[in-house]
Amino acid sequence: MEGNMVEQNPLARSHQLLWEGLPSPRKGPKPTLSLEQIVSTGIAIADSEGIEALSMRKLATTLGMGTMSLYRYIPSKSELLNLMLDHVSGSQLGRVDPDGDWRATLTTVAWEGRALYLKHRWLLKVNWSRPVLGPNSVAQMEETMSGLKDLPFTDQEKMVVVSALDSYVTGSVRQEILYENAIVESGMSDEEFWGNQLPALVTAMESGKYPTMASLSENVFDASWEQTFEAGLRFMLDGIDRDVERRTR
Repeated sequence: MEGNMVEQNPLARSHQLLWEGLPSPRKGPKPTLSLEQIVSTGIAIADSEGIEALSMRKLATTLGMGTMSLYRYIPSKSELLNLMLDHVSGSQLGRVDPDGDWRATLTTVAWEGRALYLKHRWLLKVNWSRPVLGPNSVAQMEETMSGLKDLPFTDQEKMVVVSALDSYVTGSVRQEILYENAIVESGMSDEEFWGNQLPALVTAMESGKYPTMASLSENVFDASWEQTFEAGLRFMLDGIDRDVERRTR
């Protein structure tokens, strides 16, 4: 089962597993599990218990096998994470309309990205800044860049737009998740939290020291997370649209 993986570094082993799958065993029994089964189980553990709870020992136990047997499939957690990241990227494929324009493409990418991070919250705790690109990751980028063919930007500028959009999505989702975590960690509801602060805030607003804050409408903080995300995305895309107009003039 090990093939040549023992002699390779983690990056090379990851690429071999991503692009070629499991190597044919030189000797011994044939594999009884597929990479799909192993990676899907790893994702399920991370989804339900967090990425911190995922270990090769826990994964092996969940799969009903010994840890050393699991190593014959995937040499370490480093390769496992690379496979998991590429796997979740595959869930985004086929959602960009090939006949849509750049704005429709970026809108889809943003909303689908938001849904992905909210479903697999452990993604925000994994350093994905230098991804090990597998077939799903490359296919996803292929779809995105193909959907930007009508955007009159250079290839580098298009990639900057995609990167900036992902930064917006991850930042927005991180804020939403942290807010939810704060409620759980404090054991205090929103009503209780703001109710405890209300007397001090009323005094501060009536002091005259914060005239702008005091004049804000009562519903200023009432937007839902979806409304906030939609508005921020619209502002961002409108800015790109104005740049397109300027260039085409």
